Amino acid sequence: MNAAAIAALIAAAALIGAPTLAQRARAIGIAPGPLPTGALNAITDVPGVLVGQITLNRGDTIRTGVTAILPHAGNVFADKVPAGIFVANGFGKLMGSTQVSELGEIETPILLTNTLNVPEAAAAIIEHTLGQLGNEAVRSVNAVVGETNDGGLNDIRARAVTVPDARRAIAEARSGPVAEGAVGAGRGTIAFGYKGGIGTSSRVTPQGFTVGVLVQSNFGGRLILAGVPIPPPPAATPASADGSIMIVVATDAPLSDRNLTRLAARAMAGLARTGSAFSNGSGDYAIAFSVHQGVRRTPARRAGQTAYPEMGNDNITPLFVAVADATEEAIANSLLMAEPISSRDPATGQIRSVPAVDAEVVKRLLGGR
Repeated sequence: MNAAAIAALIAAAALIGAPTLAQRARAIGIAPGPLPTGALNAITDVPGVLVGQITLNRGDTIRTGVTAILPHAGNVFADKVPAGIFVANGFGKLMGSTQVSELGEIETPILLTNTLNVPEAAAAIIEHTLGQLGNEAVRSVNAVVGETNDGGLNDIRARAVTVPDARRAIAEARSGPVAEGAVGAGRGTIAFGYKGGIGTSSRVTPQGFTVGVLVQSNFGGRLILAGVPIPPPPAATPASADGSIMIVVATDAPLSDRNLTRLAARAMAGLARTGSAFSNGSGDYAIAFSVHQGVRRTPARRAGQTAYPEMGNDNITPLFVAVADATEEAIANSLLMAEPISSRDPATGQIRSVPAVDAEVVKRLLGGR
């Protein structure tokens, strides 16, 4: 980075002010719905789910990364999980979605990254899957990769995410707390004119099942938190309503792929509450899967030797409530845990700075309800 670029970034940082201390939504009174959260209030509250993230922050132009979600720590290709996908607006690239919709199952980790690095993420998934013990004869892999376009803060044409970066996200996936805000695939994203990013939340239903959600927020509209409109950041031009969001839903409830598709659809209720415009230029995707051992697509079950038990339709409503509330909170967390980010547009040389949502301002607005 040259001296002029450094000076410009310092000046931009001064203009947006010092970042407020990041706080999760619950710390300032945003707690959608009646259901309790899991212990971590994260997608990793669902037993066996792992998350890994690699954040790239290089020079004054690269602000991107990759986030990996693993349904379980074993061989997902051998022990596939049932899954469903719902698309509210399809301006995006959810790789692998047609096979998931056709067969109702996921056979790989799910990776999130930027639009132009989908191929690298897919290559990493394929390498990871082919290299696993027991997969020596595998000749087809349906890699699942979601994306949003972080070109507003990241030199997306540089295609900075490499196959080793994505493989490292898979290898480093762990249970436990999940980093939120401007990390992983959310490093360069923007939502409602503010810094977006990765957010997560969970709910536990009265039946004892957990629903966990992780989002990559990069969309627009009119920001609403806990039902309260949040003013947009000062800007020379209005923030675009275009953009995208990837929503990944995990549960330990024994759901069929059909009901997982229904569960994914209800995530959009939580997205709508945050003020999403669902614009023409937005990709609004949700993918849901179940880790319940009874519905796992093992080799024996795929051969038709055993049946798949599943929860009946009449018992699924609490899961619908859980996913809507957890999605709303995950989006709030993605914003409130983010930090202000500045970068240089390599085409114009101009510095762009995106502020974070000020948690203290939000608290004051919530107090005035």
